[in-house]
Amino acid sequence: MEYDYLIVGAGLFGAVFAHEATKRGKICLVIDKRDHIGGNCYTETIEGINVHKYGPHIFHTNNKEVWDYVNALVEFNRYTYSPVANYKGKLFNLPFNMNTFYQLWGVKTPEEAKAKIDEQRKEFSYINEPKNLEEQALVLGGRDIYEKLIKGYTEKQWGRPAAEIPAFIIKRLPFRFTFDNNYFNDRYQGIPIGGYTKLFDKLLERCEVRLNTNYFNSQSELDALAAKVVYTGPIDLFYNYQFGALDYRSLWFEHELLNIDNYQGNAGVNYTEAQVPYTRIVEHKHFEYGVQPKTFISREYSKEWQRGDEPYYPINDDRNNKRYNKYKELVEKESKYIFGGRLAEYKYYDMHHIIENVLKLFKK
Repeated sequence: MEYDYLIVGAGLFGAVFAHEATKRGKICLVIDKRDHIGGNCYTETIEGINVHKYGPHIFHTNNKEVWDYVNALVEFNRYTYSPVANYKGKLFNLPFNMNTFYQLWGVKTPEEAKAKIDEQRKEFSYINEPKNLEEQALVLGGRDIYEKLIKGYTEKQWGRPAAEIPAFIIKRLPFRFTFDNNYFNDRYQGIPIGGYTKLFDKLLERCEVRLNTNYFNSQSELDALAAKVVYTGPIDLFYNYQFGALDYRSLWFEHELLNIDNYQGNAGVNYTEAQVPYTRIVEHKHFEYGVQPKTFISREYSKEWQRGDEPYYPINDDRNNKRYNKYKELVEKESKYIFGGRLAEYKYYDMHHIIENVLKLFKK
């Protein structure tokens, strides 16, 4: 056999696995059906701006080992994600904090904000067991926060009315009674200087990489090249959908290069009213404090996944989890194959979780 590992997918799981295996003297072949490495983290440089082609990725973690790991490969900046919500032309800071409460109600102290939230929630105190997301959000936050900042955005994300979305999707609403717009609570946060593709270049610099290579077009020939296969694609596709297809939400983007230097003054603006068809506009230069003469924006739309679409978010409801567990039983009987990542494990992972999972594998 020519290789110790065939790695299917040049996204984060595959790239970190290849990097760790190569460090240990293993020979890896990495393939990807796309024409680039990096999976959904891929950044493309356009007019000097590093564009997150598959939606924004902000690296954040409390794990110092993981933070040190990525910073040993490339330098990260100090970018802090602080999105803004636009509801009918009015702007609100996110996550829900004292700035948001002042913008909603004019309250200036935590005591006033808590009193206002309690007053809003009281209207829905008759709901003992919320049956859906709408009831859950009203019980937790009251009418104003729900109608202006949750309802429209969530319905666009899920493609169905909030009254038809399970209540468990919103287990709690994180209220901050400080003037703090930092979206993540993690100790470490930033973006690779020069974009994520630089990180993947470093991870894969000692590996053979073949792009535009669809694993399933020549699976048996590719499998024969290596002692082990690391598979990071959709688990149901690997088993030819024998228990049926798993459900996802997908995304699509409208990208636009603008001949101005600053479109919205922030990397992320969420559009929370139902009448605006996109969920957010991303202005990529702000991830790296860009001062280029032009700017590049992406309007992001959520859609129901169909075969052929890029799967983004697993829908981990009871029906899909039961179906996934049938596939997992097959996975546990495999000896040649290693399965990992968001699609192979049918689980939403942040980037730092993926790196943690690979490092744990190698520690074993």
